Amino acid sequence: MWAQRAGVLGWLLLLLQAVPRAAGARPCSPKYFGRDSMVCVCNATYCDVLDPVVLPAPGTYVKYESSKAGKRLERSEGSFQRSLHAPGLLLTLNISVLYQHVKGFGGSLSDAAALNILGLSQPAQDNLLQSYFSENGIEYNLVRVPMACSDFSVRPYSYDDVPYDYELKHFKLAEEDVKMKELLHGDPGARALPSRCGVCRDSPQELAPPLGCVTACPPGAGKEQSRGSVPWVVLSGCRSSQGPFSAPLPPVGVLKGCSWSSLCPVLQIPILHRALAMAKRPLSLYASPWTSPAWMKSNEDVRGKGTLKGQAGDKYHKTWANYFIKFLNEYAKHNLTFWAVTAQNEPLAALLAHPQFPTIAFTAVQQQDFVAQDLGPALAQSSHSTRLIIMDDQRIHLPAWAKVVLGNATAARYVAGVGIHWYLDSIVPASCSLEATHKLFPNHFLLYTEACSGFLTYRFSVSLGCWERGDRYSHSILTVLNHFVAGWTDWNLALDLQGGPNWVENYVDSPVIVDSSKDVFYKQPMFYHMGHFSKFIPEGSRRVGLHSSRRCLFCQLEHVALLRPDGTIVLVVLNRSAWDVPFGISDPAVGFIEAVAPASSIQTYLWQRQ
Repeated sequence: MWAQRAGVLGWLLLLLQAVPRAAGARPCSPKYFGRDSMVCVCNATYCDVLDPVVLPAPGTYVKYESSKAGKRLERSEGSFQRSLHAPGLLLTLNISVLYQHVKGFGGSLSDAAALNILGLSQPAQDNLLQSYFSENGIEYNLVRVPMACSDFSVRPYSYDDVPYDYELKHFKLAEEDVKMKELLHGDPGARALPSRCGVCRDSPQELAPPLGCVTACPPGAGKEQSRGSVPWVVLSGCRSSQGPFSAPLPPVGVLKGCSWSSLCPVLQIPILHRALAMAKRPLSLYASPWTSPAWMKSNEDVRGKGTLKGQAGDKYHKTWANYFIKFLNEYAKHNLTFWAVTAQNEPLAALLAHPQFPTIAFTAVQQQDFVAQDLGPALAQSSHSTRLIIMDDQRIHLPAWAKVVLGNATAARYVAGVGIHWYLDSIVPASCSLEATHKLFPNHFLLYTEACSGFLTYRFSVSLGCWERGDRYSHSILTVLNHFVAGWTDWNLALDLQGGPNWVENYVDSPVIVDSSKDVFYKQPMFYHMGHFSKFIPEGSRRVGLHSSRRCLFCQLEHVALLRPDGTIVLVVLNRSAWDVPFGISDPAVGFIEAVAPASSIQTYLWQRQ
């Protein structure tokens, strides 16, 4: 039966592809992993894309819908009515009631994510990055970057392993930064850089198999050209470890020894730069440390439970604060600036973590002192305008953690917001943690900084096509937006079929799963659930009042309304129930919409008020 269904769907897809469509729009290429478990398949030559958002004419609206039945951000249009025939459940907009501003939505460029992206061919990489960041994708605007290793690395490492280097003279970004997160090489078929050659240094430069390492180039060997909007360099008369060669190369990399060192920044293309170039909206990067160098930790190991040696204000804490500044300095050399840093990834979860996890444990009091005496002043005195986010841990610690850190006037003046992870959300209601924190400290934003599905599930870390995992994402986002949270960041942008790599085998799921052996990647329901928010709610949007005429006890309908900076209204409606739910939408300035939320679906409505 499922083979027949897949065959029919494939035939229909071919028909859809043959029909003239709006520029750029392409439908999902579906693949099923059991009943209702559908992913959209992308490769080097095909990937589903969306049209850029075009606002509807006044008096009309557009709707985007995804569902367990198979819709993926499917667009339709309609008109407002003067009245409703059978209103039933009615959602009424009230823009006179204004709440928090939105920062945005996004994901994390972990080492694992970078490895999986680089495991694809260049065209497939482009399709993946465009799916996340371009206006033909879901338009992420937040990217979290680990400072050195996390568990989603292939090895433990730090940026300065020279013992007692308090001046950080030996601080150096790792290969994972310069060859994966930051710098990407290659001709169209090339993969990740081998580790034996330097990058943009006075040493042999790895280009791409079969060229090997460039060992010599005559003066004028590299001439910059432009192919469309992409800079290329044509090499001629050079020698490599594989012999003489001449070749046109996309932005890949050169050496100072090649007599055109000024082109070096042009040639090494950062993954982050590629995302920045694809994005129409500004991207905000923020960084989080998992561990300090081993010699700064009480257990003398980047792995395992340990605290920072000494106490706030001493040489260890000053050095650790300056480590943040060194990180920002090094990335700035590659024209990458960070909107924010978090003080520590999961400072209390470190006490309960796997014994091989890279961690540093902090109590709230220890973080308060570190921020007040070390990290806050270091950031304030630096050349960076980077903001500081505290906690970066579970909301069960709120509002107590905020009371300790933000209750200290010295620490509070250095802090912009509070970071939250979603893993223990079911233990404490949002009203008792998030809303309580906002009421105490309304001038400090709340931001969800990490979430993923598949954790602590040893058999099904990755569950391809699972609608319920996407549903849980949307449920979380809707819940926290309605309790003063400014944004929501997913964990790894891309993982492999196992849910890694992860050197402590802490495998989890991701909105995008890569099968590099087939040069394909799968966009899961989680990806499209994220898109219902990230694509339509830009930074600067503001949550507004939305009144429900009655509580929907059995239909599990959840919703939020926002006013965009351009004056457009966005309404997101999630139906978690197994049956269709009719409802109405009322905007007193425009009229009524008679709507139905299909079973297991999510909808995003947009309309202009004038």
